[in-house]
Amino acid sequence: MNSRTDRTDQADSAAARTAAPTWRVTETAGLETSWIDLRPTALTARGRVAAAEPAPYWLDYELDTGDGFTTRRMHVTARTPDAVRTLDLRRDETTGHWTVDGTPRPDLDGALDCDLGLSPLTNTPPVLRHALHRGPGEHHFLMAWIRVPELVVVPSRQTYTHLRRHQDGRATVRYTSGDYRADLLLDADGLVADYPGLAHRIA
Repeated sequence: MNSRTDRTDQADSAAARTAAPTWRVTETAGLETSWIDLRPTALTARGRVAAAEPAPYWLDYELDTGDGFTTRRMHVTARTPDAVRTLDLRRDETTGHWTVDGTPRPDLDGALDCDLGLSPLTNTPPVLRHALHRGPGEHHFLMAWIRVPELVVVPSRQTYTHLRRHQDGRATVRYTSGDYRADLLLDADGLVADYPGLAHRIA
């Protein structure tokens, strides 16, 4: 075995970590659990959402990011009492072009991230890309926002601003989209601990 490759693999393994947060999603009277593999510049996540309000639905999702925590693929299955929907959202890392179920979406060009509606998971990739959980900064984004449970994808302009770092290693980052604003409490890994009015972590 090549010793240099072996050392690189060991370093990557040592830097990788896993997390399995569960959030109580107050806006839907529901729960979300995600199994996350965090690497130095990328993550993968598998999650499940159970929502009760305003109408019940289940979601299963798989998120895969490329270098810089940019979305490569988000696959979602949504189940309601009378329908099952699926979404295959992809971003080509070479061209930056997006497709929704294989159909080109030029209105999403320029976006680096997807944003799953009412899910605290997808706040993490843009935060990690710019280390906003660690230090000052303000960044403006175009997102491929997924409305749930319909699984309709639309472009969304959003801003993330680092407000403060706490002594326990957590941080507060302000999320803004149009007239909406929320100050997110993030843990040391950049995962949402509390999203006022939407969700808070219970495990």
